[in-house]
Amino acid sequence: MKSPIQTSSRKRFVAGAASVAIASAIGFGAVTSGTAPVMAEAVRVESQQSTGFGDVVEKVSPAVVSVRVKAKMQPAAAGPDSFFGGQGLDNLPDDHPLKRFFRDLPGFEDGQPQMRPGRPGGNQRARPVSQGSGFFISEDGYLVTNNHVVEGGSELTVVMDDGTEIDAKLVGTDPRTDLALLKVDEERKFVYVDFADDSKVRVGDWVVAVGNPFGLGGTVTAGIVSARGRDIGAGPYDDFIQIDAAVNRGNSGGPAFNLNGEVVGINTAIFSPSGGNVGIAFAIPASVAKDVVEELKKDGSVERAWLGVQIQPVTEDIAESLGIDGTDGALVSEPQEDSPARKAGIKAGDIIVEVDGKAVDSPRELARMVGRMSPGVTAEVKVLRDGKEQTIEVKLGEMPGVEQQASLDEPTEEEGSILEDFGLTVAPAEEGEGVVVTDVQANSDAADRGIQTGDVIVSVNSQPVKNASGVEKAVNEASKAGRKAVLFQLKRDETSRFVALPVARS
Repeated sequence: MKSPIQTSSRKRFVAGAASVAIASAIGFGAVTSGTAPVMAEAVRVESQQSTGFGDVVEKVSPAVVSVRVKAKMQPAAAGPDSFFGGQGLDNLPDDHPLKRFFRDLPGFEDGQPQMRPGRPGGNQRARPVSQGSGFFISEDGYLVTNNHVVEGGSELTVVMDDGTEIDAKLVGTDPRTDLALLKVDEERKFVYVDFADDSKVRVGDWVVAVGNPFGLGGTVTAGIVSARGRDIGAGPYDDFIQIDAAVNRGNSGGPAFNLNGEVVGINTAIFSPSGGNVGIAFAIPASVAKDVVEELKKDGSVERAWLGVQIQPVTEDIAESLGIDGTDGALVSEPQEDSPARKAGIKAGDIIVEVDGKAVDSPRELARMVGRMSPGVTAEVKVLRDGKEQTIEVKLGEMPGVEQQASLDEPTEEEGSILEDFGLTVAPAEEGEGVVVTDVQANSDAADRGIQTGDVIVSVNSQPVKNASGVEKAVNEASKAGRKAVLFQLKRDETSRFVALPVARS
């Protein structure tokens, strides 16, 4: 079943636009006084007469454009190669019926398809692949849209508010925030808009969006800010503004304005079980977009610092298993190979609680903090290890461009002992590190927490284990210490994570 959150090019996101409505003022009733006691009047809200959003839309519309994207596509050949895996008919006898058949067809010579005249590159031609929205951020022709709008495109065209079409070139993209910067070169001064200070945006504030839903262009919608700081699983830097805009396909990359005509967010996605608008849209905050755009304009790419850790939240069960109070911080499930974190001495099981004196509330906050830093700087990372705080200096690296993935060979299943209280069957791992899960009982605590056959238990409560008895020993020690949960470190497909399982119940 597909995720309800979709994009226009990767089918994960559906393009978004925002909305606006009318502002209202709060009026307070007056309290009268006199010789007799008088009850205070209740607070009343009186709406002011509004002229709508025409003034805002009139000013910002010339800065908003439609973005049309074409890509060069090669049609599949319908010639003889398609029957023989691209090898042609050379290996067939000259009198073979198929060879004679294709030799006599128009457009084929010696049994091979020929390029049509007038098309450099053969049958390859640019065809429409996507469309979205965008907006100018400078008078000399720089404009912003979504990366997923222009991804894979070879020809970019922007359509102005007055219908004028202008070719554009791609300056740079940042897939991690789904932003792209384009440039048009024309001897004119373009109407452009500024980014707002989105830290001042409040839930309930009105917003106006102008975009290109379904290719209609110049469409204005209205709504309010519904929530801040939304994480929709789009990437490590998710921090979306949620708005109740009527948004649809083609609105991706369009701006959401405040009533001063400033861009508070860039519409990127909607929550849509049906594929259409349901009033839940997500916009990239202006503060994020502004920083990314500045780097794209300067270098064509975005450099981010890299700590190099796999992290996960500190749940209440995990906090209980470690004997700590609170769930703040980011639990290191594994420092990556040759990463700055591993070289500095950060270990699996450490909880990162501060970076350069700033508190880390969650894994997402840690990702944002490090992402805002520059490669090569030295950061002071405070971790909680074995219940004690210690500070580690880490020289941050540069975020790798391509994530490396490695597969883990499936271990040979061996008959092992059953950890009945957890619903697990385990056996020694072939490589000698940890024990492999050979079976997970349905409806068990292990199954409820996502443990699967093939997972490797590396440690239990920070104690390395090599067999089932080692697991049982660590569990017994946790039970004797009064712990209500025990912390398992698991590895799956070269990734590591921690799972807290409740200690055996009588």
